[in-house]
Amino acid sequence: MTTYRARFDAAVTFTNGGGLQVQGFFVDVPSADATAATVGDLFLDSLGLLMAGDVALTNLEIVEAPHKGTRGGPSADGTPSSGRPQYVELNHVIREGMITLPNLPGPELSKHLTREASRGVYAPGTEFEIGRISMVANTGTYLDSPFHRYPDGHDLTGYPLDRLVDVPAIVVRLDDSGRLGIDAKALTPYDVQGKAVLLQTGDDARFDTPQYVENAHFLTRDGAELLIRKGAALVGIDAANIDDMTDGSRPAHTLLLGAGIPIVEHLTSLAQLPPAGATFTATPPRVEDFGTFPVRAFARLP
Repeated sequence: MTTYRARFDAAVTFTNGGGLQVQGFFVDVPSADATAATVGDLFLDSLGLLMAGDVALTNLEIVEAPHKGTRGGPSADGTPSSGRPQYVELNHVIREGMITLPNLPGPELSKHLTREASRGVYAPGTEFEIGRISMVANTGTYLDSPFHRYPDGHDLTGYPLDRLVDVPAIVVRLDDSGRLGIDAKALTPYDVQGKAVLLQTGDDARFDTPQYVENAHFLTRDGAELLIRKGAALVGIDAANIDDMTDGSRPAHTLLLGAGIPIVEHLTSLAQLPPAGATFTATPPRVEDFGTFPVRAFARLP
């Protein structure tokens, strides 16, 4: 579904005196033909301004862009339901030789039993294939459990399904933020209580290339602390690592997994989701003594 945002300069006068001026402000709008009056109302709603009087807009432009969940806007509470659920794949396909991270080997796919060999085992006209895969656990899109970081943390068998299936999702769009570190200030406006917080950086466009790990986005220590404090249920990112890979202490992994919050790395296609209203699912197989494993991550749209 095509969505639009308005970009404008504005001057607001207040009924009790004083004023406010902004330049290059954005709000989500319901359609490409949104009027200046509609944009002005959305602007005031987005800031929660009290005792606002006249609003004068200049340089108004409606642009095609994903909604970011402007408060009071058309996607603030998700998109209205339209019958049968729709699903969006948010995982990378695992392929022979693909490179998730340059310091890790790619998966090797082979045949344990070929169709030709199986014909000597089964009745005439009946054949099967049994595949074999050798890969590190950190391949493609994967989920981290506490055991990935802590020897006494629970492994992949420790998360109940309600922690990983149909979790209400919030998409935090950061691809045009101009900053690599995702800090508490960037996350403060969002209601993350009980939500899967999905950090959309746009880095997934470089997945399986050497550039994927260059200038990669990451969650800062204070960003992780805020998400824990505000009760996030899960944190996902479409970048090479949820941590700054130059920081060997790995604060985001350390804090989130220490709080029992699952992490999903190497997501993709988050731009296809609304800012709110979708649900997120990412389930690995229940492997004992493993802290990480690939998942089929997907969203159910409202």
